[in-house]
Amino acid sequence: MTIKEAINYLHNFNLDNIESRILLKYILKQDDSYIIINSEKDLKENQEKKVINYADKIKNGYPLQYITNSQEFMGLTFYVDDNVLIPQPDTENLVIVAINKIENKNHEEISKTNKEKIKILDLCTGSGAIAVSIKSILKEKVEIIASDISKKAIEVARKNAEKHNVQIKFICSDMFEKINEKFDLIVTNPPYIRSKEIKLLPEEVQKEPHIALDGGLDGLEYYRLIRKNIKKYLKENGTLIMEIGYDQKEDVQKMFKGSKCIKDMENRDRVIIWDPFQVR
Repeated sequence: MTIKEAINYLHNFNLDNIESRILLKYILKQDDSYIIINSEKDLKENQEKKVINYADKIKNGYPLQYITNSQEFMGLTFYVDDNVLIPQPDTENLVIVAINKIENKNHEEISKTNKEKIKILDLCTGSGAIAVSIKSILKEKVEIIASDISKKAIEVARKNAEKHNVQIKFICSDMFEKINEKFDLIVTNPPYIRSKEIKLLPEEVQKEPHIALDGGLDGLEYYRLIRKNIKKYLKENGTLIMEIGYDQKEDVQKMFKGSKCIKDMENRDRVIIWDPFQVR
């Protein structure tokens, strides 16, 4: 089997050209130019076996990102495995909203003096993609704590912080259980899929950790918990920024009165911004 034949073979498993090349680059430990230039080169026996084995895994719904342990997010490459959700482009909207909020000309709303670092909590951090992205862009302007209930997720997030050479404090905590500080900004992409709908998700999504997907019977369990506790953990004039499901705007905004909703690139409701101390 040549490299070109391997790519064509992978097409049979619903991998497009880009995804097929990503898998071949991983197997061969080479870059795009090598794949293109050497398309007629024969694979070694062990490499061909890997192509077939990985294709079989993908056929059974195992995500490509878990095979390559890699996912792009905000222009950065993150390590992922089956202990964390795979960061999705939709969530980049939350990061962009958070950065814009911090860098807004009126960012005194968040921090009383420009000299102070803005303290951020990334709740339900998972792979750490949100926290690492924000820290990578804003650097010394921010001080970030990232928390997750899963010890294994925290290990992945810590690996990503080290990979991108950013300083983040990680805490293994069931939501606010072990959080003992107040923050200028809290960001979160909590579980929000309705329990009964998880089995209806694409097969590869069902391979992701259910604890990070399951938002309870109506998908709103964690929003209620956040609403109940949030003011204890926000500084005066602090802000909450949350990702929501495309059909949850109305229900979430009923809980967080006076909040704003930002749409994503597909014109779906995606990010909620709430300034509780400014609501009258």
